[in-house]
Parts: sequence; structure tokens; C-alpha cells
Amino acid sequence: MLKNEKIKAKEVQLTGVDGEDLGVVSTKDALAMAKELKVDLVCTSMMSSPPPCRLVRAGAAKEEAQQARKREKAPKVKEIRLTTGIEEHDYETKKQQAERILQSGDAVLLVVKVQGKEGARAKELLEELRRDLKASGTPATGIQVSGKQAAVQLNPLT
Repeated sequence: MLKNEKIKAKEVQLTGVDGEDLGVVSTKDALAMAKELKVDLVCTSMMSSPPPCRLVRAGAAKEEAQQARKREKAPKVKEIRLTTGIEEHDYETKKQQAERILQSGDAVLLVVKVQGKEGARAKELLEELRRDLKASGTPATGIQVSGKQAAVQLNPLT
């Protein structure tokens, strides 16, 4: 994404601040217009001729680029491990940790280690966590009990 004087094309296809089409304009005129309105001239693509450019309020172009990068980035899946014999304080700590991860935009995989006949208790623990984290994330999978562990994945709210 090129801004202001870094745009080297002779002419640009200009779009105004409010989205109105201003047509094909020389780059000098577009830069003068941008300075007059106290906005940035942002080139969205150099692949066409003339390149499409927009007049964007100062700082908005940077925010927009950051939002686009966030949307492109696939969320990471972070795992939190628990045991069926977890105490109340430890449970709260793990819950807060999961909330922070979900609010940062990453998914959480909650895994409970199962020993012997604790499968039902592990499922109850995951259901409780899923209920407590309803405000921060949505379940991507059901509770899966297999072998020595039970797991559920929560995705962040969008």
C-alpha cells in the first residue's frame, strides 16, 4: 500500500473521502487535493492502469491495513491442559487464561487428562468450562472423549 508522495504513477483513478468517484486525475492534482483536505492519498493497487487511489482521513489507512492483516491471519489454537481433580482456584485461573486467549483472537483447545474411569467427570468439567466461557467464545467442536483425554475447542467470538 503506497501513500502520498510514494505514488509514482502519472495519473490515478481517484475516489473521494466519502466514496464518491472523482475520475482519472493527475497525481499532482490528487496530492494537492489531499493536502487541501488534510487527508492521505492511498493507492490500493498498482496492478492496473491508472492505479485506483482513495482519499482517506489521516491515520485511517494504517488502521485499515492492520485490520486487513488481522483478518488474513488464521487464529492460532492454544491448548490448556487440566485434570479432573482440579481445585476451585486453579479452575478460575485456567478459565481466566482461556478468556484472555479468546479475547486476543486465538482459539482455545481445552484438554482434560483422563485416568481410569474419570471420563464422565472430565466431560462435566469441560461442559462447565464451556458454559463459563460462553461470553468469550463459541464451541467449534463437541466434547470429544477418546482414550486418555477429553477435549473441546472454543473459537473467539467475531
